[in-house]
Amino acid sequence: MQLVISSSLHPTSRSRILARSVAERLRSQDREVEVFDLSQQVLPPCDGATAYGDENVIALAELIREADAIYVASPVYNYDVNAAIKNAVELTGKAWTGKTVALLLAAGGQGSYMSAMGLANSLMLDFRCVIVPRFVYATGESFEGDSLADEEIARRVDTLVAETLKLSDALAD
Repeated sequence: MQLVISSSLHPTSRSRILARSVAERLRSQDREVEVFDLSQQVLPPCDGATAYGDENVIALAELIREADAIYVASPVYNYDVNAAIKNAVELTGKAWTGKTVALLLAAGGQGSYMSAMGLANSLMLDFRCVIVPRFVYATGESFEGDSLADEEIARRVDTLVAETLKLSDALAD
């Protein structure tokens, strides 16, 4: 199963458009896809104690454990992925162990293109995730309304999906 996590809490999120684009591409290849949208399935703040028992935390951790690959779509705020995905990782911790992870970012400008590295480093070092060495970074001009309008970014999404499947399928064998 392929898991797509949309981490934006904004109602008209551009990173959610990227997440939706990935899910569509996976479904067109007859892959089983689950989408976990943090704006719809609210997680409590990680308190190091009772938050781990929240039903949405338990559901997300189970999806992560079952996933062959995980696609994380996040907005970029202050040169980093958003707090919602960092909170999700803190809450689900060891479920990430050994997973193949692909990253898709939507940002306001070109200057934040390295913003995926903090999350990527954490996932690699803490949970031994295999981070797909290519990610999608899109800015506002790549979108029109609630659609991806940039052919180059669409091609990069296609490439990211293909490379993620290649890695996750190889690791599953």
